[in-house]
Amino acid sequence: MNMDKIYAEAIVNEYSKKRASKVVALKKLDRRAKLPALIFAYSSGIVSALVLGVGMCLSMGVIGGGSTVFTALGIAVGILGLAGVGVNYPIYKSILNRSKEKYAGDIINLASEIADEAD
Repeated sequence: MNMDKIYAEAIVNEYSKKRASKVVALKKLDRRAKLPALIFAYSSGIVSALVLGVGMCLSMGVIGGGSTVFTALGIAVGILGLAGVGVNYPIYKSILNRSKEKYAGDIINLASEIADEAD
């Protein structure tokens, strides 16, 4: 194949006006269905990991002076962080399933329209 022709077609496709297609709409619906669960999972995971890290620092004496009170507080905070990390995935799956149920009708209709056009 002529590499110049392929390169030229790629450039033309990059600068040509895009038409809104049903496949693009289907991808957008799929992303819209998954986005709330992803946002929750990342934010909850980050916060839980930070809480776990603070608990570890308190219990090892990196912050708080290393007294018995701060060590006990660190263990309690660490357990809270572990609990947050542990429940993150089940809550993510729950949010994802609810969101998929919400958009299932639209996604199935659009996908069947695309499949019918392909035949």
